[in-house]
Amino acid sequence: MRVVKRLSLLTMTIFLCSCASTSNLPTMTPMEIQSLQTREYEENKEIVFRSVVSVFQDIGYIISQADLNSGLITATGAADSDWASKFWLGVTKVTQTKATAFIERIGDFTRVRVNFVTSRTEDSIYGQSDRSDEIILDIKAYESAFEKIEQSIFVRSATN
Repeated sequence: MRVVKRLSLLTMTIFLCSCASTSNLPTMTPMEIQSLQTREYEENKEIVFRSVVSVFQDIGYIISQADLNSGLITATGAADSDWASKFWLGVTKVTQTKATAFIERIGDFTRVRVNFVTSRTEDSIYGQSDRSDEIILDIKAYESAFEKIEQSIFVRSATN
């Protein structure tokens, strides 16, 4: 009987926590998210690709992978650690932003899709580990990134 009560309490806790965590997500359709994350340019793929790599570096990302043929760029931002939690609780909490970009040539245009994700990890002194990823859907973040990409494309295309 005691085991049944504990299991039902555990199940209810998991259910309530999972419901609470999804309520903070913006209600955007997949097409709205794609529209937010995508821009098209009239320049060739190589200029656009190099501009995106340059902008990622300019805004503080470290390029993990960049392949012109596939058009894929992956990058990670600087990690931010909560030293107080580590000192007082023995729990290491690290937050890091990751970015990806996919660049492809479609007809007369080069399409860029950029994605920013915040990754949070927690590790305890007892070996337990937890990680959560959250897509960044802040319009200003994407507008700022694309504005910088457009400026870099303009500079690169003017020098060719």
